[in-house]
Amino acid sequence: MSGPVSGGRFALGDLEVERGGTIRDAQLAWQAHGTLSPTRDNVVVYPCSYGATSDDLAWLIGPDGVLDPERWFVVVPDMFSNGRSSSAADDDDFPAVVTMADNVRAQHRLLTLHLGVREVACAYGFSMGAGQAYHWAALFPDLVRRAVVVCGSSRTSLHNRVFLSGLLRVLEAAPEHLGGGRFSAEPRAALRAFAHVYAGWGLSQDFYRERLFETALGAPDLETFLRTDWEEGFSANRAANLYAQALTWQEADISHGAYGDDLPTALRAIQAAVLLLPSETDLYFRVADNEADLPFLRNARLAPIPSVWGHRAGNPRTIPTDLDFLRREVRAWLDA
Repeated sequence: MSGPVSGGRFALGDLEVERGGTIRDAQLAWQAHGTLSPTRDNVVVYPCSYGATSDDLAWLIGPDGVLDPERWFVVVPDMFSNGRSSSAADDDDFPAVVTMADNVRAQHRLLTLHLGVREVACAYGFSMGAGQAYHWAALFPDLVRRAVVVCGSSRTSLHNRVFLSGLLRVLEAAPEHLGGGRFSAEPRAALRAFAHVYAGWGLSQDFYRERLFETALGAPDLETFLRTDWEEGFSANRAANLYAQALTWQEADISHGAYGDDLPTALRAIQAAVLLLPSETDLYFRVADNEADLPFLRNARLAPIPSVWGHRAGNPRTIPTDLDFLRREVRAWLDA
């Protein structure tokens, strides 16, 4: 990573959300890499994935990275309930559901009102961030020129919702759960169970069959890998925030609201050129879901990542082959 890094917190006031309720004194944390051009048209908006912060995403940005800050002004807004922006764990009156559309509309205010952005050269995202990139293209079709959707979808599939339902039920089963995603204390045992369930979905059967946790990641055994890569990672998140963001993910749908839940209509409205980059072995954002979108998109390309790393192929910080593929495909798309 190189070049100037800026950021701060953008005050949104009392923010009403689409499913009911208000985020009081809403704050949107953000980080930016690079320099905004005089014409304010070199912006890449790069929303966060599940549980991630803008710091967690910074590794991908660099002169030799996927997004070059010497060319682009890369804005990374922190999603609601990630602990940086306004979050469920810090507000007892936080709305029951804050959608991806709520996040993207707040991000739009940051870019247009605070930063004076006139167009978005690209909306880029991985996983939940990819869903937000899709929402950017659908909600603001006249503003967004390109979108890159890495291991994400336009609408959370039924199968993906079942995965999320399992995670939510784990948290609800904790004795510390008070109802509605609120907890009397951090549910340590439940978070450990949550991490183990997630580990079975986040990486493919092939990854485990080939024992890449040992040969590629250096773990001495499976138990150590689950503890260091999954338990310790999720223990840094507060349960109320994991719960709230899982609901955001579960309810994701670019067609809700203005498009009357008609997904083909929402897809046809997108003017951006869309690059779809699912992983061939992702267990919950399937290639088939992106394939189903293609007939309705005006200008789109599907390029599955040839990887055994499952969902993690789209966030390949420690996977050189997948990182090379991602860098090559994204840079070519941005140059087209």
